[in-house]
Amino acid sequence: MNSRAVLIATGVSYRDLQADGISALTGAGVYYGAALGEGESVRDQDVYIVGGANSAGQAAMYFSRFAKTVTMLVRGPSLAESMSQYLIDQIQGTANIRVWTSSEVQRAIGTDRLTQLVVRRDRGQRSETVAAAALFIFIGAEPCTDWLGDAIARDENGFVLSGPDAIVPAPTTTRQSGSHPPPTVAARRPSGRVSWRISKHTLALRTPGMLQTSVPGVFVAGDVRAGSVKRVASAVGEGSMAVMYVHEYLRET
Repeated sequence: MNSRAVLIATGVSYRDLQADGISALTGAGVYYGAALGEGESVRDQDVYIVGGANSAGQAAMYFSRFAKTVTMLVRGPSLAESMSQYLIDQIQGTANIRVWTSSEVQRAIGTDRLTQLVVRRDRGQRSETVAAAALFIFIGAEPCTDWLGDAIARDENGFVLSGPDAIVPAPTTTRQSGSHPPPTVAARRPSGRVSWRISKHTLALRTPGMLQTSVPGVFVAGDVRAGSVKRVASAVGEGSMAVMYVHEYLRET
């Protein structure tokens, strides 16, 4: 199948937290990501967050405005290796946020909704049962990009690169006699731009746009894009923008 333009919007698969009771209570007090609409529902109650990266820190700051306490459960020995210093400073300066390092969820308890957690602390040396109104999980996601192979530039985690990040050296391509030439992707240049075919007869140096990948005519939108904010609203917005860029590209070429 041939196509003049392609939009990659395959999304991600969020990693499951492997602990007893999590699956049964997902959506009933256990959430993957930040369910911002749950802020009022946890007012003056105890909230737990699994994860030690920026997304977890941002969620902790948000829920600290509503909850009695917000406890971050971090598997590592500190936040320093995975979180920006400005967020660490904000967390340390917020009285109702606690950070439990070397800790992980062992079990979620509840009949129709989460009521308690069993937390393994100090690298498994002891377990503690705590009251919990909600558990928010931030343990990452796997982009659905294995099928791309090496055709499109991706980051070390498999997310599709776009814009200035997508500038990569052109691969060496062996072409059989009589076949059509491959899409134009020039080698890296000092200017930080690449030669893209922007009309039927014109090559120009320019940086790929925000939703353009390393291959002209291939666009990316949503959670699968490196640097996206992993929210439904932003993914929908990127999809709308990508359609506009595709129409623009088709007119130019």
